[in-house]
Amino acid sequence: MDKRLAKRHKRQVSRAKSRIKVSEPDLRTPEEIKAAREASQAVAERRTDARPHYSTPAQHPAGRGATGAMKGDAGS
Repeated sequence: MDKRLAKRHKRQVSRAKSRIKVSEPDLRTPEEIKAAREASQAVAERRTDARPHYSTPAQHPAGRGATGAMKGDAGS
């Protein structure tokens, strides 16, 4: 049993090693890397900024269920 598990593990490890993708070196200059970091930070800041209160519709705490019940009662 242990011998069989050892063989299985050996196969799994060898397959995993063959699937490993070696990363390529970064060939950019330090200036290009710095510019890319600054651009990335600017995008992240825009994503995390709070939107003005008027840009999105107001959410009612009860949701849409309260208005749906009124419409249903009016038809009866």
